[in-house]
Amino acid sequence: MVKSDEIWDALGELPAEEALHVITKLFFMYEEELSRQPSSPEALTFFKRLSAAISQTSQCNLNRR
Repeated sequence: MVKSDEIWDALGELPAEEALHVITKLFFMYEEELSRQPSSPEALTFFKRLSAAISQTSQCNLNRR
């Protein structure tokens, strides 16, 4: 298994549009998982954490203005 710091490095080396593609791909992968298994703990946790990250980021951006 790849270590998380190696994944961070690889993600950091991607251009912004490719990083967005990675996030989109993850979204669709977990969305497919939910369609196959609606109670998938991994997929439900992913979307819960993604939602929290979006909310936190949006809040931080509002506070900077």
